[in-house]
Amino acid sequence: MNNLTEWETREAESVGMRSDKLKELDNALNFQLGIINSVVVVRKGGIVFEKYFKGFGPQDIHDVTSVTQSIISALIGIAIDAGYIKSVDQKILDFFPEAASGASDLLKRSLTLKHLLTMTAPYAWKGSEPLDRLRRQKNWTMFILDMLGQKGKAGEFQYSLASAHLLSAIIKRSTGVSAREFANEHLFRPLGMREIPDQKMKSFSKDDVFGKNTTGWIKDPQDYNTGGWGLTLTPRDMARFGYLYVNRGKWDNKQIISENWIDESVAQHSEDYGYLWWLREDNGIATYIAAGIGGTYIYCIPEKELIVVIASKFDKMIIDRWELLEDYIIPAIIE
Repeated sequence: MNNLTEWETREAESVGMRSDKLKELDNALNFQLGIINSVVVVRKGGIVFEKYFKGFGPQDIHDVTSVTQSIISALIGIAIDAGYIKSVDQKILDFFPEAASGASDLLKRSLTLKHLLTMTAPYAWKGSEPLDRLRRQKNWTMFILDMLGQKGKAGEFQYSLASAHLLSAIIKRSTGVSAREFANEHLFRPLGMREIPDQKMKSFSKDDVFGKNTTGWIKDPQDYNTGGWGLTLTPRDMARFGYLYVNRGKWDNKQIISENWIDESVAQHSEDYGYLWWLREDNGIATYIAAGIGGTYIYCIPEKELIVVIASKFDKMIIDRWELLEDYIIPAIIE
């Protein structure tokens, strides 16, 4: 991609895709999947399909929910590349000396950033994460750190929004600026994405913390941006982020994220999981996925030079959109 400020729109056949299959996708979207707000398909650096619903358009932002975690993963990689963080093997408590002084627990002292990135850090809760309790705390990071390392074993997968939130706090503690500011300078601005404004938190009610009032990137009472959710992006900017990974960390011939970090991030560290990226393989095609609850996804298929973005209305249901790729988008590729 060369000097692109705006995405180029391209004819399907010019990038090796069948327009008739994409027409089938268009028709399918008209008759089903009612909570989808937008779909963007990028192949070989150009938009080949783009559709919006319910009054949304290319410049409208969406609460991307847990897709936020994959952004945090990228920021950790950039911070390591720049020397702010030593490595993924650095201990979590190195960044929280106030918690380390009271941590007699050998397991807690042994946990590293890699445990947070791979969702293999153990916590006191089992099953549902106590997010409603979390939002009522005056100090979210201390609440999370108190529960860290109390049950289970290090190395067992335990999905946790709290892990990504600790990583956001680590970004601020290591770089001196919030995850939002660090992202604007080192990721969003270099990619030509919308810069994320500061969002003043009026309160920590459910609507403020869990999405309905999100306009920028929400933050906790200590001004740490939420690491597990709470970021807003446009679908085109989600596609830019996906393209950066498919293009081996380069944008406009500049290395934004190191190739080593890309490789580490999408390698399998626990079952079907990398560094805050979900991994999938179907019919020999490897896909890595930034996934948000309710059906918001960035699908990256490097072998096909393909990125598919789906933004959906916030919904507590877990809705898999893979059928759209399987039935229409991947079959549209001309081999």
